[in-house]
Amino acid sequence: MSDQMKDKTVIVTGGNNGIGLETAVGLARLGAHVVITARNEAKGGAALADIKSRSDSDKVELMLADFASLASIRDFVKKFKTNHDRLDVLVNNAGGINTSRSETLDGFETTFGVNHLGYFLVTNLLLDMLKASAPARVVSVSSGAHLRSKGMNFDDLNAEQGYSGMGVYGRSKLANVLFTYELARRVEGSGVTANCLHPGVVRSGFGQNNGGLISFVFKSAYTLMTPFTKSNAQGAETSIYLASSADVEGVTGKYFADSKDVPSSPASHDEEAAKRLWEISEQMTGLAAAPA
Repeated sequence: MSDQMKDKTVIVTGGNNGIGLETAVGLARLGAHVVITARNEAKGGAALADIKSRSDSDKVELMLADFASLASIRDFVKKFKTNHDRLDVLVNNAGGINTSRSETLDGFETTFGVNHLGYFLVTNLLLDMLKASAPARVVSVSSGAHLRSKGMNFDDLNAEQGYSGMGVYGRSKLANVLFTYELARRVEGSGVTANCLHPGVVRSGFGQNNGGLISFVFKSAYTLMTPFTKSNAQGAETSIYLASSADVEGVTGKYFADSKDVPSSPASHDEEAAKRLWEISEQMTGLAAAPA
């Protein structure tokens, strides 16, 4: 264990499996105090024990949060602020893909609700703490799938007019990039940086929560593509790099892959769309009053 991140407090959302768990292991190994979120206490507890064992650190903590519930996110932030006096890095990692349409507890389409609104709300609620702890970082896990999306469908953000699992997922990942760039503009000069990343095609359990055909498709694809895909630990490398490396101190508003700044899609640079998405997200999450 090194002390590169000594005295730093880091949150990794969805840190109980996949690349989130490996990100937590990596940052704990660097000496950070790592707080992971999980929906389920039993699974979260097992992940906590695993992270402590592999990182040789006991500065790892589990807090429960369901990113399909705005109330649960608010409750998590309230408890975190009660128990901690600083936050140096927020890694927005919790997310998923759904083949059939479903809704969050607040009535939002689940993929958009968890993947985008979850990132948006938790970041905004923790922003005052990040600014007070500056220099601080917000790292959001997006995906190369955002390249498939030509833009946000503002007339149907809840995907009520026809549903495509990959289409909705791609738009949610585009939303992550738009959010990151808009956040970087809004916090400029505060000492808080905001960057996002594509972790690569990772051999995780991703997509296999759906059961049936979709699980089979993902599992088969991972098996066939094994020589070209990454392990969870490899998939976590860019998240760990953006959270900890001195190389990106002060770097903000960028999209990374393989720990390198790379171009994101043309649609992700639409500043009007980013501003509009921000304002709609404020209303959806209750951060701003809805217009009368």
